[in-house]
Amino acid sequence: MNLYIMVDLEGISGIFSRDQITEDPVKIQEGRVMMTEDINACVDAAKEAGVDKIYVRDCHGTSRTVIYERLSENADYYICGYMGEERFIGLEDCDAVILLGYHAMAGTRGATLEHTFNSKTIQNYWLNGEKAGEAKLDALAVGDMGKPVIMVSGDDKLCEEVKSFLPETVTCEVKRGMTWNGAMLLPKKKAHAKIAECTKEAIRRFREIPPYTMQKPYTLRVELVERGTLPFISGDPRVKIVDGRTYEITADTVGDVLTLR
Repeated sequence: MNLYIMVDLEGISGIFSRDQITEDPVKIQEGRVMMTEDINACVDAAKEAGVDKIYVRDCHGTSRTVIYERLSENADYYICGYMGEERFIGLEDCDAVILLGYHAMAGTRGATLEHTFNSKTIQNYWLNGEKAGEAKLDALAVGDMGKPVIMVSGDDKLCEEVKSFLPETVTCEVKRGMTWNGAMLLPKKKAHAKIAECTKEAIRRFREIPPYTMQKPYTLRVELVERGTLPFISGDPRVKIVDGRTYEITADTVGDVLTLR
């Protein structure tokens, strides 16, 4: 079995504040260490569980968050930096996916650092009429390629969100969201032990967990925070303006939807 680990920052076990995920010269370093340590807990557990090959993708911001020299040697590849429009580089070589350190979708009450892709520009996403966040879109993107999401980690609100559309997926609650900028954290060793335990459980059960699918075509409705920032359409029939802050994209794959947004 080959495993793909997609890693965001806001749902990492020790993260509770915006200062830890932005360019604050002190706090961002703290966040980078925490992200690297959660990755190592997941990678080492996966290797212990018998995974043959492990790909890890840093997907936070500009994909330059991990601390390279502190990463586990048990992974085969760490994918960092700009990769063009393709979100899951190398996924074709893998059998299953873990979403590590994810966060709840924009507007989720009490969720730590809730947002959807870009909190400065995006108010809400809806996919085929249902409100959606990054976890759902990424699960569907890998589902389009026939791959299941076997585990997610993050706060309790993210885990509850994922269970609503991926009931078979293992959820790993590493903290409880209290406000958008605060959380109740597990001690570090307990959080890492829980990540390891959930990773091994997900690998044992991965053949029981189906890829996530929805009826095609997909229609993504995007509500922006600010007026006057609608996309340049250039006559593309897949993009429709709804009002001054809202537009829709219709396509047959999530990859196409995300590229057009």
